[in-house]
Amino acid sequence: MKAFAVTEYGPDGLKSVDVAVPAVGADDVLIDVRAASINPLDKMVRNGEFKQLLRYKTPFVLGHDVAGVVTALGSAVRDFSIGDAVYARPRDLRIGTFAEFIAVNQADVAHKPVSLSFAEAGAVPLVALAAWQALVDVADVKPGQRVLVHAGAGGLGSTVIQVAKHLGAYVATTASTADIDRVRDLGADEVVDYTSQDFTDVIAGYDVVLDSLGGTNLEKSLTVLKPGGLAISVVGPPDPDFASQLGKKLLRPIMSILSRKIRAQAKNLGVRYAFFFMRADGAQLEHLTSLYDSGELRPVLDRTFPFESTLDAMAYVEQGKAKGKIVITQDGAA
Repeated sequence: MKAFAVTEYGPDGLKSVDVAVPAVGADDVLIDVRAASINPLDKMVRNGEFKQLLRYKTPFVLGHDVAGVVTALGSAVRDFSIGDAVYARPRDLRIGTFAEFIAVNQADVAHKPVSLSFAEAGAVPLVALAAWQALVDVADVKPGQRVLVHAGAGGLGSTVIQVAKHLGAYVATTASTADIDRVRDLGADEVVDYTSQDFTDVIAGYDVVLDSLGGTNLEKSLTVLKPGGLAISVVGPPDPDFASQLGKKLLRPIMSILSRKIRAQAKNLGVRYAFFFMRADGAQLEHLTSLYDSGELRPVLDRTFPFESTLDAMAYVEQGKAKGKIVITQDGAA
């Protein structure tokens, strides 16, 4: 089958290749891929930023989001049938959605929202799970709390805004002038135009900040939290709890050193810091299916590319100008 695989780590390491259709294990469903979206995580994995933690053996097929149709079932699969429309964020070390087929553990798969096209559904799994897990599992956001979402017009930010509103939070976000109406339409109560304002001048006393920019932006985010507030970053630095999440407790001292500065800054301000790396979870994705079908959540797409133009799609994402998710489609999926 045709696929796009990382043949070597680095900016030019993703290549078009021919590989065998994946074998189907007892707990797997084989998915005929109709759509797959591109995430910043794909760039990071391609470039080897996680190679000490996620030990992929090159060549390996890239891609963390998929929507498609079940074409084969493992002997232990009970909740899916051949012909089912599904979507998933495959677990780490079993990614590979930039391909014609992928075998995914049934625990990572959910039924596709009937209200969404394959292209729309392919844009959802990673960002929806990340938003839900960050706000519910990590931050335990309650109605009436105040949440700041950075980069609200992006693929992740646009979903976090919607999930935070669903949870009853008051939501502020940062966006460019051109995107103010867009993020307000998603539910943002307050918008900081980062082209003309510093968010620290207008935001204060927040319960949670979701940071996807890192660096100075993360450090400044600590200052807008109320005492005991929580800053969650999806770009690092990783903290000791991340080592535990990976099942590599021996790395806790290393990650403690990597995040020592930001954790010390948080402690001095009387707030908290957490690094967040989402996990595959089909059961959570089934719950999110109901929210998409009820209209509580909606996907935000920038544009689609045909499967054969996957490298062009990756390049477009790396420009950092996307307003929503970038999706690659096969067989004319829309």
